[in-house]
Amino acid sequence: MWREIVDHFVYKTLGLSGKIADVLDFFIYDTVKIFTLLVVIIFVVTLLRSFFPTEKVREYLSRKHPLFGHVAAAVFGIITPFCSCSAIPLFLGFLQARIPLGVTFSYLISAPMNNEIAIAMLLTLFGWKVTALYIGFGLLVAIVAGIIIGKMDLEDEILIKVQPLDKEVPSCAIELTMRDRLHDAWEYTKDIIKKVWLYVIGGIAVGAFIHGYVPTDFIVKVAGSDAWYAVPLATFLGVPMYSNAAGVMPLIEVLTDKGMPMGTALAFMMAITALSLPEAMILKRILSWKLIIIFFSTVAVGIMAVGYLFNWILG
Repeated sequence: MWREIVDHFVYKTLGLSGKIADVLDFFIYDTVKIFTLLVVIIFVVTLLRSFFPTEKVREYLSRKHPLFGHVAAAVFGIITPFCSCSAIPLFLGFLQARIPLGVTFSYLISAPMNNEIAIAMLLTLFGWKVTALYIGFGLLVAIVAGIIIGKMDLEDEILIKVQPLDKEVPSCAIELTMRDRLHDAWEYTKDIIKKVWLYVIGGIAVGAFIHGYVPTDFIVKVAGSDAWYAVPLATFLGVPMYSNAAGVMPLIEVLTDKGMPMGTALAFMMAITALSLPEAMILKRILSWKLIIIFFSTVAVGIMAVGYLFNWILG
């Protein structure tokens, strides 16, 4: 519904066409979508936290094998149809709920890379073998990268204030009225939005510009060969771009039709969906540059490994 409204406004009401129309259409649609997700998810998580002490969530995870949380978060990412920027609100909600940092990253990586839209389109375009390999390797990258980040004790690199949960939940918490809970959740949501809104707008603007000017022919020319450097080059080229799985899949089909090896094309797709310059700009208000660089580097190495494995298995 909202997609059709934005399309009609840009292409019919304003009468725009070409790349500038695509850029504006993308910017308006994603701005409303991401801010809606931010408000709704932060508000709901904060409200639920007033009923259910999140210490219990951490305590539950602590009783499980450390791998359990990462696997659960990565699998959960499959059922949330978010791009890299749209997944950030829920990622932020996990941080506010004091879910272990590495587990939250397993979700942030998996959600845009392994969502059901990507799976459905891969199955339609490339068959079950490629789809099964993609899901397996995508989950592996999310789990392993999350574990690595979690082992590095980087909690101090979170810039957004996370409410401490080291003390007992005060008894007065159970005496809060629903009106009090709603008011507190709304005030906290507004506080977070005030801190991140400028970074979100900037990230979406960059993403919209890149989305409208994807150099398809250039990508095929420089990264479409069987050379050893094709996979890392495709990964490097994919990171500055921004799209969801549905948006980038037609491009992947074009690239493979023009001769780009499947592993190289999928590494390019993973870099676009799981990592992006707009995502880094939004995360900058939440995480330090040190943690962002570690996150991007770890995932990029995993994506390149997957690209090489795909080319070897399907070659």
